[in-house]
Amino acid sequence: MAERLNKVLVLTGHQNPTLTVDLVKCLESHCELVQAETIDEAIDQLRRQHFAAVFSDADDFLPLERALVSQQASLILNTIGEGICLVDGQGHCNWMNKKMLAWPARVHEKVRRTCQEAFHLFSTQVTNLPPDPCSPAPSRSKRYTLNIEDQQFMEMICSPIVSPSGQVVQVVAIVWDATSQRRLQQKIDAIDKAGSELVRLEADLVMTKNVAERLKLLEEKIISYTKDLMHFDHFAIRLLDRKTNRLEIVMSAGLPEEALNIELFGDAENNGISGYVAATGRSYICPDVERDPRYVPGLDSARSSLTVPLRLHDKVIGIFNIESRQRAAFNEDDRQFAEIFGRYVAVALNILNLLVTERVETSHTVTDTVNAEVAGPLNDIASDIGAIMDEYLGDDRLRSRLQNVLDNVNFIRTSLRQAAEGPNTILGAKDVKIQEDPIISGTRVLVVDDEPNIRATIADILRKYLASVTIGTSGQSAIDLINSNDFDLVISDIKMSDKTGYDVFAAAKKKNEKLPVILMTGFGYDPNHCIVRASQEGLSAVLFKPFKVEALLTEVRKALQSNRVSV
Repeated sequence: MAERLNKVLVLTGHQNPTLTVDLVKCLESHCELVQAETIDEAIDQLRRQHFAAVFSDADDFLPLERALVSQQASLILNTIGEGICLVDGQGHCNWMNKKMLAWPARVHEKVRRTCQEAFHLFSTQVTNLPPDPCSPAPSRSKRYTLNIEDQQFMEMICSPIVSPSGQVVQVVAIVWDATSQRRLQQKIDAIDKAGSELVRLEADLVMTKNVAERLKLLEEKIISYTKDLMHFDHFAIRLLDRKTNRLEIVMSAGLPEEALNIELFGDAENNGISGYVAATGRSYICPDVERDPRYVPGLDSARSSLTVPLRLHDKVIGIFNIESRQRAAFNEDDRQFAEIFGRYVAVALNILNLLVTERVETSHTVTDTVNAEVAGPLNDIASDIGAIMDEYLGDDRLRSRLQNVLDNVNFIRTSLRQAAEGPNTILGAKDVKIQEDPIISGTRVLVVDDEPNIRATIADILRKYLASVTIGTSGQSAIDLINSNDFDLVISDIKMSDKTGYDVFAAAKKKNEKLPVILMTGFGYDPNHCIVRASQEGLSAVLFKPFKVEALLTEVRKALQSNRVSV
């Protein structure tokens, strides 16, 4: 038996049945034949099967072709990802594709009303067309952004359907869900706002607040912007101690005390996700904490986490860890934006590191130190934003928002040139002469700092004012000296390799509740919250390195006088 050909469809419902019978008999011996009596049946067969050929009477061919084209167009309109509808001047929706039909009634109502407004706008434009055919035609489409009860955001383009007589008879609308894009834009806006607020140094902030208050305000800002930006309430910021490689808690929100007390180091092994990120500089999304061996317990009932490095220039200075009670709560967008925000946080912390208390009394001139410290991180932020802009070519509105962020980075660069100065010594120390001072002379002062240059310089200054100075080279040595000697004043660094400034402060107060203590720090942030805790318990003053001799002497005199009054 000869091999049969492919399937052939024959439309038999024409006016010459004899020809149809002969055709069918001829084809049956060579093909797998399928017959249809009407055009609708033929279209149904074509929709369900593949045919090598279609036979029909010439009178039937044109209606069949038109029906096939119409059916193909309907298939296309129902397959594309946007909603499409036709609305007349009375606001009646005459047709919707499947995508549009799938949206809830509140979307239909908003689209219908907006299309009705567009209909009347287009009608007015057509009516007011100038008689000169060479005059430019009005816009043939209009774009709308629809806010659906603050829960869903739709983008819509309306175009008029104009009759041959020049009348607008309907409008066709193409609608798509832009909720995720809107949220992306809101995140970019939040990054821009948070970044500018964190690193812009307002004059009233410096002029009206002391060190502890500035630190507290910075902490409040970071916590607030993190919640607004990432919409997560549970996070911790740790900074890397370059001497010990320890990741020290700087600030946190929503995490239990036991999680914050876990000792972590910047090591890729056996130090959790935070240690891995600090050591490698690579961000880490943990979609399920129960299945990740690196995860160290943090938030109660935590299910997922995101950890990004805090970068300054090309160095990792700490980590930013966010946790959630939902599994797989973080995606690549969250990672990307957290990295950008983390750069702002790093810059803000570093700016506080460079600020000095006496800058309030100066002309606020800038030095190359500040510019060198922040130029690299700001360039990194600009680079990250530029990369995102490349991903959204064609989306002018989103790119415009991103451009605003870049403009803000340039504004920050300009502002920083007017912000701070940062020499790395005690200003004016070489000009001090030996002289007697009625308040300082004869007092017993303990000076503690693990930086030899700082402790030696302070001791030399006070000795020139005839004070008896004892030097402590570490936190523990200072505590031992306090326990075995009587002092009139203790001046201690906050951040030392073995003990904190608060440990020295606590030992001094335990020995003598009225013994004045001055703490020094070269850090804008407050590791272990030493300043805040000590200020609440009677700290005499804080000196923000590098400081001037006059600032040192002023605080020393105040502390000694307050001690004499209390005695």
